[in-house]
Amino acid sequence: MEGLPAIGFSLLDFSWEADFSQAKEFIQTIVKKSLENPMPKGMVLNVNIPNLKKEDIKGIKVCKQAHAKWEESFDERVNPHGKKYYWLTGYFNNMDTSKEADENALAEGYISVVPVKFDLTAYEHLESLKEILNS
Repeated sequence: MEGLPAIGFSLLDFSWEADFSQAKEFIQTIVKKSLENPMPKGMVLNVNIPNLKKEDIKGIKVCKQAHAKWEESFDERVNPHGKKYYWLTGYFNNMDTSKEADENALAEGYISVVPVKFDLTAYEHLESLKEILNS
């Protein structure tokens, strides 16, 4: 984001004992190739790793980010002192069925690599919005 090359690695394991060792060789390959072939300025890599044994990981796929979102809800709970509090829960809703989406690559047993940039400008709407607001 600040002109520095970056790679974020996530393992699809929500336990406190999450173990990246099964993906170690894949991570080393991604880092090595990224160092040998520097990323364009303004781009970072988002890498997601399925929670599988090394021999069950099918490989690495470069993907697009899935059209998905976290559907959150809150559970009302009571602490040991009788005070109410709310615990964030929910589920991840993948609405993208395309083979190119990262969530689907993960479901098929692949490590997904998504090149990410941070310019969120809706370029396709610039001209029409200029016409609306400047008339």
